[in-house]
Amino acid sequence: MQFPKILLASKSPRRQEILSMCHFDFEVVSIDAEENYPSELKNNEVCEYLALHKAQHYTQPLENKILVTADTIVCIDHLVLNKPENHDHAFEMLSLLSGKKHTVYTGVCIKNDEKTHVFSDATEVEFYDLTPDEINAYIQNCQPFDKAGSYGIQDWMGYLGVKGINGCYFNVMGFPSGRFYRELTSFLK
Repeated sequence: MQFPKILLASKSPRRQEILSMCHFDFEVVSIDAEENYPSELKNNEVCEYLALHKAQHYTQPLENKILVTADTIVCIDHLVLNKPENHDHAFEMLSLLSGKKHTVYTGVCIKNDEKTHVFSDATEVEFYDLTPDEINAYIQNCQPFDKAGSYGIQDWMGYLGVKGINGCYFNVMGFPSGRFYRELTSFLK
């Protein structure tokens, strides 16, 4: 199927890599939007709200292009883990995830000049028990400060720290590509 050009409003190199590997025609655009959300929102509502919020801050005409925004969060026990502020915050998050299951949600907003569509995808991830030394080494070597939940499934943590995954791997990376393809196809009909 032939798709219009995509304007990807994301600084995430992982989202850019995923779209590139899927052979979408896209360019990266910049949006300046705060990532705050109402406290009463739960799990997938948070990432959907943030994806839509980002799209609403893009003010240029789309001119037959598709704007795509996304936001990924990690949730454990109804606690939302976004990007860590520093080493100690990352250590706290990873200690919380150690030996447990959590859910990664990615909200995606697809927008053109006529309409807007928002959806989210969820993937369950289980970690092995991690020692404090392993967590500290991971933070020091992989610098996960731009990643929700303080980890990247595509780096050391995914190779050695993840015990199991139920759902879309690419969703954990930050973009549910298979679901996006189907949602975009439906959006353009």
